[in-house]
Amino acid sequence: MTKSKSILVTGGAGYIGSHTVVELYQAGYLPVIVDNLSRSNQSMLDGLHSILGVHVPFYQADCCDAQKLVEVIRRHDVACVMHFAAFKSVNESVANPLLYYRNNIDSLVAVLEAMRVTGVSDLVFSSSCTVYGQPDHIPVDELAPFKRAESPYGATKQMSERIIEDAIQLGLRAISLRYFNPIGAHPGSLIGELPIGVPNNLVPYVTQTAIGLREKLTIFGDDYNTPDGTCVRDFIHVCDVAEAHVKAMEYLQQQPSKHFLALNLGTGVGVSVKQLVETFIRVTGVNLNWVMGPRRDGDVEKVYANPELSASVLRWKSSRSLEQSLTDAWSWEKAIRKGI
Repeated sequence: MTKSKSILVTGGAGYIGSHTVVELYQAGYLPVIVDNLSRSNQSMLDGLHSILGVHVPFYQADCCDAQKLVEVIRRHDVACVMHFAAFKSVNESVANPLLYYRNNIDSLVAVLEAMRVTGVSDLVFSSSCTVYGQPDHIPVDELAPFKRAESPYGATKQMSERIIEDAIQLGLRAISLRYFNPIGAHPGSLIGELPIGVPNNLVPYVTQTAIGLREKLTIFGDDYNTPDGTCVRDFIHVCDVAEAHVKAMEYLQQQPSKHFLALNLGTGVGVSVKQLVETFIRVTGVNLNWVMGPRRDGDVEKVYANPELSASVLRWKSSRSLEQSLTDAWSWEKAIRKGI
């Protein structure tokens, strides 16, 4: 693959997709975005234009529409697909499981069908540490067996990886990147996590509470078997995650056909929810209004990554600290409220 080749980025106007678009373009590739804007909006595309200085190709379309994907792939001579387009809230998936099964599974099948029709062989898939359920051992590595998923969202990621493994028999090369908990924003504060309505992820709720948009932050559960009783997660800067996608795509180019690999993207450091809140208060100087509440359905007690395989295979590791991640997230929140 030459640097001039186009890369289809489904969900490229979303949180992780948009940051990956930046990394792709700066690495010399041409990202082509397909996004129906159901969980993002035009402001993210405007932010990309401000960062890159160009309008990358964008199509407002549903990624469940295989024929539309075929048209875009052929129009731009796409060499690789990065598939981000999926709903991603654990608690929303518990409340509305059929929405998640239909959107997340159907969109992947449509992507794979479009790749088969057009002869595109390389796929970088946006997966999640939720595939592990509550693992027997932490830090969790890629050899850990899938436990029963704690949420329909996690189940869709487990099913998606199985579908991809079966589909590589068509001659595909695929890599599944199992994110832990991406947070933060681009340092220019022009793109970041932009929840629609009430945030389902922790850090946007923290920043929205800090700026006064939410009355208070509730930490769900203080009786888990963790050092301070709150859930433990592996929080990784979104720009580190985005950089790993470029590395993963370039790794695939060197592999034979019918190749599949899953890799963790995390820091390898477990941080409790309470620790994250305390770190945010310390680095921003904001007096955050937070309270303890009951456990929430679908939440895993503790999980953080063993990232050694991704470091070895991709020559990549996270480089940005929790403090930097939270500082960037807060800068992004303040920029949103100023109308940027």
